[in-house]
Amino acid sequence: MALEDAETQVDTALNTGDPRGLSFENVFSGVPSFLRRQLRTDAQDAQLAILGLPFDQAVTNRPGARFGPRAIRDASLLMAGDPPFGWDYDVLSSCSIVDCGDVAYDYGVPEDFANHAQQRVSEILGAGAAPLILGGDHSASLPVLRACAKFHGPLAIIQIDAHTDTWPVSEKERMCHGTFLARAVREGLIDTNRSILVGIRTQCPDNCGIKIITAPECHTITPNVLAERIRARVGVGPAYLSFDIDGLDPAFAPGTGTPVMGGLVPQQALGVLRALAGIPLVGADVMEVCPPYDTSGITALAGAQIGLELLGLLGWSRGGPGTLPQPTT
Repeated sequence: MALEDAETQVDTALNTGDPRGLSFENVFSGVPSFLRRQLRTDAQDAQLAILGLPFDQAVTNRPGARFGPRAIRDASLLMAGDPPFGWDYDVLSSCSIVDCGDVAYDYGVPEDFANHAQQRVSEILGAGAAPLILGGDHSASLPVLRACAKFHGPLAIIQIDAHTDTWPVSEKERMCHGTFLARAVREGLIDTNRSILVGIRTQCPDNCGIKIITAPECHTITPNVLAERIRARVGVGPAYLSFDIDGLDPAFAPGTGTPVMGGLVPQQALGVLRALAGIPLVGADVMEVCPPYDTSGITALAGAQIGLELLGLLGWSRGGPGTLPQPTT
């Protein structure tokens, strides 16, 4: 397979057969699955499965993240023809990866969304695959955590974010993207002693006992040192990595609902993710990409690149190469 195969490749996302390998279909045409992976209604026989959660009805500021999964998929098409840079293995060729589309729900009954999402993620896990979630506002991570914790037990969460998302939950069980992690802790889904919040640069009255590494602290250490601190906290139990795109500085990710200055730069984010290879991930997500506030598309591009890095981590946890990749400087 090579670039000239673009002459004959069309709609590779609709192909059947072995889902491994690169795609050389023209970037500007065809069905835009994530990284041109096969579109499936289920994850049977797959190792990794992508699922979109197009939900943004629990935001505190700018809506629009419902369009995030579509924009991330579109941006990912540019990456489907190359092995992932910075890794010493190619997850696209080494692992069977499918795109299971988006969760369907009635937008007039938003309270039912969480149940639909949890069911779809449970089906992916039941098929033996690990989920990569494309969001969607961050509240949509809660049903994913419910499904993963039911399957694997309490999880360590590694959350890269400008916000802790641990604002107190009221007696009415108020739910928004700023309270989902507090809800997850209350429900026993999260092992707080093994969890860590990275890139935080906003105030919160209660971090629910989860360790915090602030954005200013991240800027004083290397990605490798940051990764080692994360590893030391998480240990050997099952872990889930959630990347809120506002963890990046808005100079690099303006298309998000609650941008905060002083965030991570892309080199830091990519460096720390690659240096986490081998951590026992059972699922991951990239959330809060809000395309209406970024006409350039760089936020969706960042989301797609982070999604590719997360696939690399998930693939490594599913039996990738035995030697750790070295982060590219």
